[in-house]
Amino acid sequence: MIFEKDINTLEETQALAMRLADLVEPQYTITLEGDLGAGKTTFTQSFAKGLGVKRTVNSPTFTIMKQYVGRIPLNHLDVYRLEDSDEDLGWEEIFYGDAVTVVEWAHLIQEDLPEERLAIEITRIDETKRKFVLKPIGEKYVRLCEELLK
Repeated sequence: MIFEKDINTLEETQALAMRLADLVEPQYTITLEGDLGAGKTTFTQSFAKGLGVKRTVNSPTFTIMKQYVGRIPLNHLDVYRLEDSDEDLGWEEIFYGDAVTVVEWAHLIQEDLPEERLAIEITRIDETKRKFVLKPIGEKYVRLCEELLK
């Protein structure tokens, strides 16, 4: 099952991310794919805000992962630099601990991702417009998308 959502403004992107933050629970994994500038980090910043994170959220490109405290702890991974790497960062603890995890460039660690997750592809249409394609993998993620897009 695939869900699509056209977004016309930055505010709509922020609202979608904050709504998603209201619906997630610990051990949920959200993967984000999209070209540079598509809005992966912007989406994650709003998602973090929705979780009640007070710190500034930015892309962990050079550190791979940043952790934040909110209603639910947030693991924010940018695995762009792990391409062609066999590095194990302790995936079990990251994905199955007490946090929700957002992974940018997730296709690069495909084999390490949880079997069930919400995969989001963001396509940049123009300066403000985006197309979000949500691909829930697992029943709880299907229910999550249905609730998110009500």
